[in-house]
Amino acid sequence: MKMLIDKVLALLGASLTVTVVSLSFASSYTHAQELEPRAYANTPVGLNFFLAGHAYMDGEALPDPTVPIEDTSIKAHTTILAYVRSLDIRGRSGKIQIVLPYAWLDASGKLAGNAKERKVNGFADPRLRFSVNLYGSPALSLEEFADYQQDTIIGVSLLVTAPYGRYDSEKLANIGTNRWSFKPELGISQALGRWTLELATGVTLYTDNDDFFGGQAREQAPIYSAQGHVIYHFPRGIWGAVDATYYTGGRTTIDGETKDDLQESWRFGLTLTLPLDRHNSIKLYGTTGVSTRSGTDFDSVGAAWQYRWGGGL
Repeated sequence: MKMLIDKVLALLGASLTVTVVSLSFASSYTHAQELEPRAYANTPVGLNFFLAGHAYMDGEALPDPTVPIEDTSIKAHTTILAYVRSLDIRGRSGKIQIVLPYAWLDASGKLAGNAKERKVNGFADPRLRFSVNLYGSPALSLEEFADYQQDTIIGVSLLVTAPYGRYDSEKLANIGTNRWSFKPELGISQALGRWTLELATGVTLYTDNDDFFGGQAREQAPIYSAQGHVIYHFPRGIWGAVDATYYTGGRTTIDGETKDDLQESWRFGLTLTLPLDRHNSIKLYGTTGVSTRSGTDFDSVGAAWQYRWGGGL
């Protein structure tokens, strides 16, 4: 059994390290900026993952980047706890992820020409993500996975963010967003020897915030996004990725007045995952903005520890 597990770990590399970490940190500030390599990688059924991590961000981004603050300067720390379970969904591999973030926010900027500053901490909006691979990724036990070789995988996912983070309608800089969001996504992953190429496209839909800055009604148009990854698998389960994302949209309307706040941005990142043993791994990542039209130009770095169990591991 030990030899079988070692073989499976070698085949998986650190794909047993799920990718909820980058999803959690970056998208605590905006969902479209996610850089999430190996989101649709096949994983043996019945595995459980517990994750704990921390990230630091510095730049011009609020949890809701379209609020009308000028000359924004943001420093934020985010800690997450997350649980992930790999599933058998009618013969296809899938995952369910639950993420609970906690953030410390130090924001400054100008509102109508007046300097403002706010320091606040609290829970950010919790997140639930469900994914299923529709093609090229059958649901397999740990023993069956030993003979699996990836070719092309096509998968879909739905990310839901709930409005339970800390929110004060008298403030513009908040940790929570006081609205629901829903992001359906389609992803493709192609293995080429030690390389894997990935592309995912999605759209983030928002409900209205009916208590925005003093009781105003605020709507936001969808944000359309695409992300790509070039991944290389090193020996002993180590893998690294070069990541990129582009997104556009998100224009807002406040009490019937449409604002000139269309978002459009390119971001790039690097990811490195290091397995420590069959149960533990460490993930490191960094991202930076390359081209930004509105309000979301920031740099971030993060690290996370993951513990996995179940499924015969």
